[in-house]
Parts: sequence; C-alpha cells; structure tokens
Amino acid sequence: MPAKWCEDFAAQFELLLELKPAVASFTFDILSAAQVKRLHDAGIFVIGTVTTVDEALAWQAAGADALVASGVESGGHRGTFIGAQSAATLEAIPLLAAVVDAVRMPVISAGNVMTGADIRERLALGAAAVQMGTAFLVTDESGVPAVYKERLLAAQGNPTRLTRAISGRLARGIENRFMQQMAAVEAEVPAYPVQNALTGSIRAEAAKRGDPELLSLWAGTGVARARAMPTAKLMEVLIAEINQT
Repeated sequence: MPAKWCEDFAAQFELLLELKPAVASFTFDILSAAQVKRLHDAGIFVIGTVTTVDEALAWQAAGADALVASGVESGGHRGTFIGAQSAATLEAIPLLAAVVDAVRMPVISAGNVMTGADIRERLALGAAAVQMGTAFLVTDESGVPAVYKERLLAAQGNPTRLTRAISGRLARGIENRFMQQMAAVEAEVPAYPVQNALTGSIRAEAAKRGDPELLSLWAGTGVARARAMPTAKLMEVLIAEINQT
C-alpha cells in the first residue's frame, strides 16, 4: 500500500506563496478567487488550464491572468474540471478559437504543437503563446527514462490514446502493455489520486528495470514529429521555422 495517496495541496500552496515564483500554472482543478488574490498579493502571475469554454469563463471569474487552452491532442493529463473528463473533446485549434472569443485575457494554445509552423499558425489564430511538451521530451536534457525517450523517437503515426488506467484521470500516452491489459476495466479503477498512488510502485520498478511496457509513456498526438537534439538547438530551429514565410 502507498505511504500516502497524494501531496497536501494546502501545504504546497503555502510553500508556493513563500517561494514567490514569477508564474504559477495550475492543471487539475480551479483555485478560488481568494486563492488567486493571495497569489497576486505575492506578485505571482496565475495561469489556469482549460479544456472547455465553461472552464475558461470560470478561471476568468476567479481572476486568473492567462489560460492554457489544452486540446484533446495534448500529451499527459487532461485539465478538465467541469463535467465529465470524457466530454471535453475539442481539438486544440477549435478550442483556441472558442476560448479567445469568450475571454478577455491571454490564451496559450497547447496540443500538437511540434514545429515553428505550428506555433505561427496558433499565433495567427489569436494565441498569445503556445505550450509545448512532447517536442521537448526527446531533447538531450530531458530527464525521462531512456526507454521512454526511445519509444517517443520510435513512434510512427499516432500511437497514442487517452486512458485513466494508470492514474485514475484521463491522460494521453503511447499505448503499451499496461494500457492494453487494463483496457477492459479502466472505467472501474479508482479516481485520481488513488489509482495514481496504487500504480506508483509498478511504474517505479519498471523504470528501474528499463521496461517501457509498464511505464506511463505520456505523449501528444504529434509524437511522431518529435526531433532529438539539444534544447538550445530545438529553440533555434523553432524560431527559424516561425520566421519562414
């Protein structure tokens, strides 16, 4: 059994206020207006993650400074907090358009952003910025296990799908044996954070053994377009691609 089910959010929040980072970005839920005010009083810029227009309006009402509009193509966990996670199915571009139209704050587009051309497209559609994950997982500096990185670089087409089997919350990753074996019962597993804690020891042991079949191989739908290189070089390439006409 796990020693604990999850971290104490209240304690984490107090530490955040003490450390005073320039930006605090939240993914799994929404803060109260009072919590946002405390962050603002500490000089912290607040970003919320949304998967629907209703969520965007809720974060705006809470006082957030910017939003990440996370399309269904995004790798890793979905940020849905209003309604069923499975109901938040908007892809990144239509979600971006809908959220930009609905709110009065900067919107950051996430999901299947892999190249400078992708970035240029999102900016032209009204995004203030983009958020990229999978593209950077294969860089030299990435700290993911070597076998995870190898699976990312070997990906062809779109080998990803959404699952709640690993953590109890919908997340997108490359399908492996764990996801396949759990597919028939994944609707029945406990909700996050319980399932996440229960599978933690499995994933930790798999990492030690170099076994990608029992890891969480989080990745977005654009994984086949990931390019292995140092982070600084990837940044140079992306900027060059943005500037291409």
